[in-house]
Amino acid sequence: MLYLKNGYMIDPASGAEGYRDILIDTEHGIISRIVPQGTPMDETLGIAKEIDLHGQTVTPGLVDVHVHFRDPGFTHKEDIHTGAAAAAKGGFTSVVLMANTKPAVDNPETLAYVLDKGKETGIRIDTCANVTKGLQGKELTDMKRLSRLGAAGFTDDGIPLMDEALLRKALQTAAKCGKPVSLHEENPSLITNNGVNAGKAAAHYGIGGSPREAEISMVERDLRIALEEEADLSIQHISTKEAVELVRQAKKKSRHIYAEATPHHFTLTEEAAIQYGTMAKMNPPLREEADRLAIIEGLRDGTIDMIATDHAPHSAEEKAKPITEAPSGIIGLETALSLGLRELVNKGYLSLMELIGKMSLAPAKLYHLDAGYLAEGGPADLVVFDPKKEWVVKDFASKATNSPFVGETMPGVVSYTICGGKIVYRN
Repeated sequence: MLYLKNGYMIDPASGAEGYRDILIDTEHGIISRIVPQGTPMDETLGIAKEIDLHGQTVTPGLVDVHVHFRDPGFTHKEDIHTGAAAAAKGGFTSVVLMANTKPAVDNPETLAYVLDKGKETGIRIDTCANVTKGLQGKELTDMKRLSRLGAAGFTDDGIPLMDEALLRKALQTAAKCGKPVSLHEENPSLITNNGVNAGKAAAHYGIGGSPREAEISMVERDLRIALEEEADLSIQHISTKEAVELVRQAKKKSRHIYAEATPHHFTLTEEAAIQYGTMAKMNPPLREEADRLAIIEGLRDGTIDMIATDHAPHSAEEKAKPITEAPSGIIGLETALSLGLRELVNKGYLSLMELIGKMSLAPAKLYHLDAGYLAEGGPADLVVFDPKKEWVVKDFASKATNSPFVGETMPGVVSYTICGGKIVYRN
């Protein structure tokens, strides 16, 4: 038994918060008791370890449903073990991997490889499978079989699905499997140089960039199809104010529409692409201040359900290339909680309860994961952190370091990450 005492518990599922003592059954990986602070514990329970949290915050382990661990195929950037270490350091106990690996997760063998390797890490690793074979956008994978074998959902993340009829069929099939489809929304025919907003940033580099219409047009089309099919659809890493409004209106018509926002899109604008160069190059790109504020409002009013990092590791050599050649993406697992605290909670947009809900309960619900809540008999997946204590961004657990936030001082120091009753990260 592991006894956590004197912690300030926040549970978005029940809405309960306050000082609680938590007893964890480490053998079975569940929470045995949650009691008011100072309640005497039965000594016959056999408490093996006691930790005084001294008032630190205790919440469900964070859940990130949009990460890239690059394994198989690109393990010079990241692998499942280093990605899991980064997740644990950031307070995440559950992650859902994207399927744009090499080979892609479009077959049972690669799916089994990822899931089996995930079981070795100490945290809970699920993965999406691809919507189309080889990410080619031409032929659907055997979605029913991949679902039966453990795929958490379906996505061709990184590559938009341009065939409208194929998307409709994919949504129909996924709905029968009870799994969501998550879409990367950028029309490549409208983009000259991706990763940089077609505005001030693109002008700075003398390139075409990615116009907002590339996202807006795809979101508009895909929401229409999803509404017609009544299928669970998640709009990934939303970046424009127009797309936020499209989701807002669609959610009024259907409970099947979801959206995610990344910490970098609610924190930065295209000015960062000018300041940090390739370290702030990403798909979809950072846009204007009005877009950033619209994303925050979408998080505040519930239009955007969840926060997901789009953790996208790349090597230093790759990111050192010119702006038009370097790959898009930044790492995010180790800074997400702190950015949420700094940009959303400390500035009054969300309560801490709301932030944790969007980083645990909401994503878990979309992917039907047993996570995101604290309850007796429930999974002992927790993160303990001090929301006011500060740290400097450096020394990543990730294999990669491609982040524009390196060197910044941020609030929110994770002390413990506990998954399945086991301490998987200790500061």
